[in-house]
Amino acid sequence: MDRRAIEGTRKSRGEIADVGWRGEPDHVCTLTKSRRHVRHRPHTRRVLRYHRRFARQVRRSLTGEPHMRRSGWLVALPLAATIFGGCASASKTTPTSASAGAALTLWKSGAAAFGMFVPNERPPAPPAAGATRLPPLYTEAGAKALAENPLLDYLFLNLEGAYDANAVRAMATGIRMSGTTTRPTLLVRIPTIEAAGVELTRARVKEVLGLGADGVVIPHVRSAAEARTAAAFFTEAGANVWSPANPKGTVIAMLMVEDKGAIVELPEIAAVQGYSLLSCGIGSLTQNMGGDAPGAEAACQRARDLGAKAGMPSMMTASASTIKNRIEKGYLGLLLSGTADQASAIIRTGRPIAKRP
Repeated sequence: MDRRAIEGTRKSRGEIADVGWRGEPDHVCTLTKSRRHVRHRPHTRRVLRYHRRFARQVRRSLTGEPHMRRSGWLVALPLAATIFGGCASASKTTPTSASAGAALTLWKSGAAAFGMFVPNERPPAPPAAGATRLPPLYTEAGAKALAENPLLDYLFLNLEGAYDANAVRAMATGIRMSGTTTRPTLLVRIPTIEAAGVELTRARVKEVLGLGADGVVIPHVRSAAEARTAAAFFTEAGANVWSPANPKGTVIAMLMVEDKGAIVELPEIAAVQGYSLLSCGIGSLTQNMGGDAPGAEAACQRARDLGAKAGMPSMMTASASTIKNRIEKGYLGLLLSGTADQASAIIRTGRPIAKRP
């Protein structure tokens, strides 16, 4: 039996996986189990045979198994990386974990989740004339410490005022480093569509999810049309968004209404498909309504009720004095401020009220 016949037999047994390459204009590498791309390229075939032999030698030296069976893809994948190290990487975002942490699990079951604003780790500097204010600091060590707090179901990283991709990366890495069985969900609030523009906001949603966050919060959604635009960002990023229409989703998309105009369109905003939480920014809304705190509270309650009717939970800030009221009004995302110790003390008060152990 000649060499080609032998290779054909071994290929049919799954012992050989052929690797082809096409030198396309954009230099994108192509892996294939077909030889059609190398059949007419003798030099390419010689290079591939050489690297197959090299890969086998390295593997044998590492495993001590000189007669290891050649599994096609075990050879082909590292081989492709060796030969085509300059290939362009995939354009898709890094997938998030199969489970988006403790908060999503709780919300899927209709339970309340407690979280906190991620504290700025930069030590406060004494005020000085003409001094430039330094941006907030978020570190892997700080994220790890927060993730190890069993009372925190989610961490809310507020980058609305100053977007920082490195902060997202540090938080996601620190949470993974904690090694906790049930980790907190990482939600990242980015700048508004109005301030950043549609294209930059779209890119940031994709980037934040690619860096390992479990969800993105889009603030100051001003209308139903803008809500549809915001929801589309997640679809375009390839995110598996948890929503009433997709109960098995793993990514959280949260929209916030914080302006009088958005309150008028609340029913239409709640009817938009493809997002997870409809929430209200009580502080911004109160200011936008000229300091009408009772009116802002009523508007936020309406957002909560319409969201719940559509199958979505709602998040609201809380404190030691308001935690009981927030829970009794049906808010399922309780967002706390301050230090981790301060937030933990409030959570210990709130959990029994929310019928959480």
